[in-house]
Amino acid sequence: MTTAAASSPRTYQVRTYGCQMNVHDSERISGLLEQAGYVRAAEADDDPDVVVFNTCAVRENADNRLYGNLGHLRPVKARHPGMQIAVGGCLAQKDRGEIVRKAPWVDVVFGTHNIGSLPVLLERARHNTAAEVEILESLDVFPSTLPTRRESTYAGWVSISVGCNNTCTFCIVPSLRGKEKDRRPGDILSEVRALVDEGVLEVTLLGQNVNSYGVEFGDRLAFGKLLRACGDIEGLERVRFTSPHPKDFTDDVIAAMAETPNVCHSLHMPLQSGSDDVLRAMRRSYRADRYLGIIEKVRAAMPDAAITTDIIVGFPGETDADFERTLDVVREARFSSAFTFQYSKRPGTPAATMDGQLPKQVVQERYERLIACVEEITWAENKKLVGETVEVLVAVGEGRKDERTGRMSGRARDGRLVHFDAGSYAGRIRPGDVVHTTITYAAPHHLNADGEPLSHRRTRAGDAAEAGRAPRTPGVLLGLPTIGAPAAAPAPTTGCAAP
Repeated sequence: MTTAAASSPRTYQVRTYGCQMNVHDSERISGLLEQAGYVRAAEADDDPDVVVFNTCAVRENADNRLYGNLGHLRPVKARHPGMQIAVGGCLAQKDRGEIVRKAPWVDVVFGTHNIGSLPVLLERARHNTAAEVEILESLDVFPSTLPTRRESTYAGWVSISVGCNNTCTFCIVPSLRGKEKDRRPGDILSEVRALVDEGVLEVTLLGQNVNSYGVEFGDRLAFGKLLRACGDIEGLERVRFTSPHPKDFTDDVIAAMAETPNVCHSLHMPLQSGSDDVLRAMRRSYRADRYLGIIEKVRAAMPDAAITTDIIVGFPGETDADFERTLDVVREARFSSAFTFQYSKRPGTPAATMDGQLPKQVVQERYERLIACVEEITWAENKKLVGETVEVLVAVGEGRKDERTGRMSGRARDGRLVHFDAGSYAGRIRPGDVVHTTITYAAPHHLNADGEPLSHRRTRAGDAAEAGRAPRTPGVLLGLPTIGAPAAAPAPTTGCAAP
């Protein structure tokens, strides 16, 4: 190896699967690696020095997908001396040393609780020329203490908690991410302000169950207070959150959404099933009437609210009548979108050993009927917006056909995807800018605006996108236990200050 090659920085890629938690964790993985001197490889680079798989364990095919990808990398690694492969995330937490047994060319396996160990584990594996497997049973450091390389100039994830205290029988997440750990409100708001200072316009508050936020410090109204406190941050134009649990949804959160101008009138609230019997078997702790009652209150306070959901089809024991009840709830709820899933048996969950596991063909038939029902409703709801003017935060990567159609894409305040014609503003609109435009056409999953935009506002987020800058936030101190006498705390400045 030449001296120049030896001294050049090592390159990395992070390949992410799964939920928003994983997407945000991957931003932290990137921040850690760059702090350690690694440089992100170009997307077209098929043999970076380090490849990190940030995995998901929720779906049944997660294992096959990971091992298939690892198999494809084996000959690449053989041709690339010094290349390292790391596997993290929920599947790593679940399978642990099994990954190295099945794929001995993997160098590092790390879990959901010790993301911050990755650079050290990579260096140790290089030094020892042996695989390093480190899986912790509880959180090492709160992830938001870690440096983060943000993927977007205009929108950012902010974790308010990690882990989950629920015991849904189909879900493996609590056993992999642990019990809920809440951040203090002041630390969350500090991170939000840091993002806004970088030009970010939209923040999504992230947790496995955002409505139970505050359980650790004894304030069941903490989430509504947090939403209101976000309303006091100058320059923050949009606030979203995901995901709430219906059992913990309180009226004060609805009031905070309606009364705080920068909180978007969009709500993603998982239903999972419309059958009370299935909800009981799922251990979901609410019933269909409770769920529909929340939607009724949300729409009374915010008639323009767009409500989206998650639905599982084919849960063990689900009867035809149970499934019909789910369709009834979908028709009554009038969702603007729904993420639909066929039940996936996950070893280690109570549902995996339940009686009444359904044949694949039954689940598939119900799934297709559900999709048809959902799309009929989402199309009808979207058609109501034809002729309406919407505010669009211009995005990148949302419109896969934009180059062919000549359109740009972004999200309306209610979260709907909008493809729009830039008109005379073509060439001047950047990701992160804001346009107002009139909807001319509706489809089940998106809206089109093919007329001249009514306005275009340049933003600092757009400036950053044009300059090729992504926000980078350092670790945010969280008030976790330290050695020595605590420093004097500043006086609370908002109703959401930590107790």
